[in-house]
Amino acid sequence: MSGDTRVEELGVHGLGEVDEPAFTGLAERHRRELHVHCYRMLGSFEDAEDTVQETFLRAWRRRETFEGRSTFRAWLYRIATNACLDLLAKCRPEPATGGEVRWLQPYPDRLLDELPAGDADAPEAVAVARETIELAYLVAVQHLAPRPRAVLILRDVLGWPAKDVAELLGDSVNSVNSALQRARSGMREHLPAERQDWTGGEQDAGTRELVRRFTEASVATDIGVLAAMLRDDVRASMPPTPGVYFGRDAVVHNWDEDGFEGMAGLRAVPTAVNRQPAVAFYLWREEERAYLPLTIDVLRISGGAITEVTTFHDDQFPRLGLPERLPADGTE
Repeated sequence: MSGDTRVEELGVHGLGEVDEPAFTGLAERHRRELHVHCYRMLGSFEDAEDTVQETFLRAWRRRETFEGRSTFRAWLYRIATNACLDLLAKCRPEPATGGEVRWLQPYPDRLLDELPAGDADAPEAVAVARETIELAYLVAVQHLAPRPRAVLILRDVLGWPAKDVAELLGDSVNSVNSALQRARSGMREHLPAERQDWTGGEQDAGTRELVRRFTEASVATDIGVLAAMLRDDVRASMPPTPGVYFGRDAVVHNWDEDGFEGMAGLRAVPTAVNRQPAVAFYLWREEERAYLPLTIDVLRISGGAITEVTTFHDDQFPRLGLPERLPADGTE
């Protein structure tokens, strides 16, 4: 595997000979990909951060159990997966009625770009596949029971052999294969019906133009123009706020009830999360004499129309690398 680190390559016979700074240096090489792995398992950026820290702590405490039969990277993945399963067993609720995942948080593209490139066949390259980090995929994964979820991600995203997944989970290969089939079936129930509806790919000129028009109409709070960009079966949600809105009429009605039309003093900054186009909105605050963070709209676009709008609150701005404020003169 491209990018793997084996103990023998480190010039030692086991991790017991490695001091804490050296161990930390080895582990840190894999932080971003482990974070993305935990994020897929948990759907929450913050929970993924905590779980990676727990992974490194467990790995350091158990370093003498590493025998070099697998790569150091694979060993860390095993620990991280089990840490995620432990967390899910303790405190994660089921997705709410209507399919909403209230703990869902966005993952900034600028951090996804830190993932190791790998070659075309490497697990790293598979792990950065666009369709497995988009919000539609993340929401669908959260509907799976924890162990089938782990099997799906390890097998279909990371490309692990069934025997390795079985060893990690302390299960048989037959059980792993059965869990994978159940997980794939569950994903089909919760993903958009047609693959092209949720696999965005690189943004083409039409998508960029639609995002531009969406941004302009949003700043102008022109609900009529916005409604014309929505597909009939559009879906909208605002985690962690309860509620999912299905269909153009329901989404527009919700905007009306929230008093969106006529809201004055909006500005927008384009961004990208989960390999999807997104727009961060700022609202003028007279007492601050500046535009302050309001919300982030993440768009899923298919066939020249907006098929989903996921809105996140202003507390997500810092990790997305967005400005804390926009001054009145328009400069950052």
